[in-house]
Formats: sequence, structure tokens, C-alpha cells
Amino acid sequence: MNNLFNKFNALTVLIIGDVMMDTYLWGKVERISPEAPVPIVSVHKKENRLGGAANVALNIQALGAKPIICSVIGDDTEGTEFLNLLKKQTLSQEGIIIESNRPTTVKTRIIGHNQQIVRVDSETDKQIINESFNSLMETIRKIISEQHIDAIIFEDYDKGVISEELIWEIVTLANQKNIITVVDPKKRNFLYYQNVTLFKPNLKELKDGLKQDIDPRNPHEIESAVAILQAKLNAKVLMVTLSELGVFISSENEQKLIPAHIRDIADVSGAGDTVIATTALCLAAGLDVFKTAALANLAGGLVCEQVGVVPISFELLLKEAESSII
Repeated sequence: MNNLFNKFNALTVLIIGDVMMDTYLWGKVERISPEAPVPIVSVHKKENRLGGAANVALNIQALGAKPIICSVIGDDTEGTEFLNLLKKQTLSQEGIIIESNRPTTVKTRIIGHNQQIVRVDSETDKQIINESFNSLMETIRKIISEQHIDAIIFEDYDKGVISEELIWEIVTLANQKNIITVVDPKKRNFLYYQNVTLFKPNLKELKDGLKQDIDPRNPHEIESAVAILQAKLNAKVLMVTLSELGVFISSENEQKLIPAHIRDIADVSGAGDTVIATTALCLAAGLDVFKTAALANLAGGLVCEQVGVVPISFELLLKEAESSII
């Protein structure tokens, strides 16, 4: 396992998608408001963290590889703070495009006694303007032509950065250069991700994307739905995350259900970011798809034990991987 993790140090991963800032208000709840039947949170700490595609980058960085984020933010106070957070984490800003009159996505979570009470989202889901799209595409092409990229992650949160045209152009370019492409999809662009290396929906996204109900405890329904989607997308590998039921993997030659590890779940926020980051690095390092899924599943479970969106711990994942059957 050490040999695999050491290979991560030589890898560079391009992350394309929707970035955001995760803001946390930590406090205590000691009484109910006299104005409405809601708790009053007495805040004692405020914290800003990188979220969305930027959290994927943090996971890539935590595992020892080099991430490059390509995204669009707003020309606002939150955008400035987002750039400051990138700088603090020594993450490159070369792929960040600033669009005037567009709000930077911020998700504010109010936490009382280590439990999320409410989340407030400040954002837009409108597509980026043509000028931003052209700048983003030019930046991505430049990075791919000037640097050795081992994998590309599409981190799609349906916030307007990724479009059908962007997907087609980048996947075509990646396939020409034999660059691995992995996708963490959402509903809007779900069926546009043609000819990618690995496509990773969760169960809800699979149901929404195919517009059909699927019983995850019925293996025939999962297999059937995955076969339909794999044919539609012409994806080499489909990896469906099933929460406590584990991960279902379908490659070109084999299918397998990998059970989940038993965890004390504190917060599932950000687990998908960790799974897709680990998946991309394992595939780029040459690990087979089933061992990749097992390790990514392990990593996703580990971050669920933490409150809030946090990247994976390299040391903890290595320790758990060495003591498991992976």
C-alpha cells in the first residue's frame, strides 16, 4: 500500500467544476427564541473553508498529489475570501476565472453542539456568461498543453460552470491525450458525460438521471440500471455509491458490490468529494477499478466521522488501508 500512496506524489490532477466557500458558525443552543419556535444559537466561532470542487482539490493535495482547479467565481467579497483561502492552502489560482455580477457560491452551516441546525445557501445556478466560458476553456487548454496532467475530475454541482459544450470539448481532448476522466455528476448534465473513464453517481443521481425508481437492496435492479446508463454514456467504468450499502462497480468485463465499512457517522458532507479524489488518484496510479472503489469507499467513510466538510487524512487512510483487505 505504501508503494501506491508514494505514486500519488508524482501525479497532477485537473479539477473542473463548481467551487464554493463553506462557512461555519459554531455555537451553543441554550434556549428557544421567543419570536418563533426555533433554537437560538450563541455563536462562539466563525470559520471559512474551501468547498465544492475546491474541497476535491484539498483531498487531492492531502493525498500527496498536485491539484489544479479550473472554475469561475464572483467579483465580490466572498470571491476575494475564496482566493485568500486558496493562497493559505498553497493552491494555484491559475485556473480561476472571475466573473463580474456573479455571486460566489457560499454555503453557511450553523452548528449547535456539533450538530447542524440549518444551512443557508447564497448562490446562482445560471450558466456562466460566454466571456467566462471562453476564458475558462482557453485556460484549461493552456494547462493541458503546458503541463503533464494525469487525470481530470469533473466536479459538477449544477451551479453553472460545467455545460454540455465544455464536457464534449474537454473529454475529447483528454481522450486524444490518454488522460483519465472521472465524473462526480449532478442532474443537469447527467447524460452529457459521454466516453469518460469513470462515472460516479450516487443512488439518487442514478434514479433522477434515468428517471426510474431503483431498489438498492435488489441487485438485479441496480445491475439493470447501471447497464442502461453505461450503454447511454459509453463509460468504461460506472461506480454507484449506495451509502451504507457500499459501492456498486461495473467495468467492461465485471460487476461487483463492495460493502461499506461500519462507521460512527457524524456528517456526510463532503464524502463524495473525498471518494472522487481518491478514485482519480488510484486510477492514475494504475490500481485496478475494484481495489480503487474499495479504497475510495474507505476514504469516504473516514471523513463521515468528522463534523463539517473536511479532506481525508493521508496517515489515517494509509493506516486503515493497510489493516483492511484492500
